[in-house]
Amino acid sequence: MTTPKSHIEIAYSSIRVFTDDGQMDLAELNFLLGLALRDGVVDADEKRVLGNITRKALMAKPSPVVEQRILAVMKQHSL
Repeated sequence: MTTPKSHIEIAYSSIRVFTDDGQMDLAELNFLLGLALRDGVVDADEKRVLGNITRKALMAKPSPVVEQRILAVMKQHSL
């Protein structure tokens, strides 16, 4: 069986983030980012998917700590 493209895995994994409690926590954010960084590079598809996820997470009004981490990730990876 082939390994799914990482951006698809990230998108699929994000479903649990938002269906669980509607909020993203630090562990969930770091997990999704880790999927993108497995190969050491965040490619264009991963950026697109992570950008959508992080914007949705910000709209859900996360805690200040999570919000700052999301903003830092967005800046660092040009999401």
